[in-house]
Amino acid sequence: SHCFDFPQRLKDDVVLVDTAGRMQDNTPLMRALAKLVAVNQPDLVLFVGEALVGNDAVDQVSRFNQALREYSTAKNPRLVDGMILTKFDTIDDKVGAAISLTYVTGKPIIFVGTGQTYSDLKRMNVKMLIRMLLR
Repeated sequence: SHCFDFPQRLKDDVVLVDTAGRMQDNTPLMRALAKLVAVNQPDLVLFVGEALVGNDAVDQVSRFNQALREYSTAKNPRLVDGMILTKFDTIDDKVGAAISLTYVTGKPIIFVGTGQTYSDLKRMNVKMLIRMLLR
């Protein structure tokens, strides 16, 4: 909870906490992630995954949610609220995984990464995704 002290003094209302590439099959890291979410009660929990992994991303986000549910100390465990897909500009015709992610989780893809800078983080454009699927 100390990570929120400084931003609150500055009257900032956004704090990003990066969990540094937690692997969904690493139990100690998943327990730490569940504790981080339960203790800090964030407004938004986003799963960040690479678009390049295709349908493996579905397994990743499902296992993240499972770990958050199983290892949380909260009465009603917080799960993933949405997703960010990185390397979205490199997937060509493999966009079906994006649809699978939203179908399986029932949560939106909020942003897609299309490069290496902050300006390359774009809101998900559903019309563009559909056009890519129908190519």
